[in-house]
Amino acid sequence: MCTHTPKCPSADSPDREAAHAVASHPEQGWSLLCNGVLIFDDTGELLPDGRVVAPHRHLTVVA
Repeated sequence: MCTHTPKCPSADSPDREAAHAVASHPEQGWSLLCNGVLIFDDTGELLPDGRVVAPHRHLTVVA
């Protein structure tokens, strides 16, 4: 799917979120990356094979 040089990380790569966005819908909270990953504003992901990656945002504790 990726035609960039150098190629974007694959959907199975740990750095898959570094791929280029090919479609973005901020009003709906998601973007499609060129490696086929759907990434959501809450940091969750839907991989091309249907697997789900739970949100993994860092929590900030305010004292």
